[in-house]
Amino acid sequence: MHRIVGYIERDPETGLYVAIVPGIPGAHTQAETLDELQKNLKEVLELCLEEMSSEEKEQLPEFVGIQQVEVAV
Repeated sequence: MHRIVGYIERDPETGLYVAIVPGIPGAHTQAETLDELQKNLKEVLELCLEEMSSEEKEQLPEFVGIQQVEVAV
């Protein structure tokens, strides 16, 4: 069992939720609701992990945190 962190944004043009997982090529999806997004992301992660070797799985990035920064421009 792997615990993987996805990064979620809302696309301002489409209004869709978009998720990506840094460090796993191809691990991205989108949906109209957060529930649908979670389901889609789980499916795509299962597919991506099935294709990865044991060594690649051991090298997955470790989630540390997210930091929000305010910048005056």
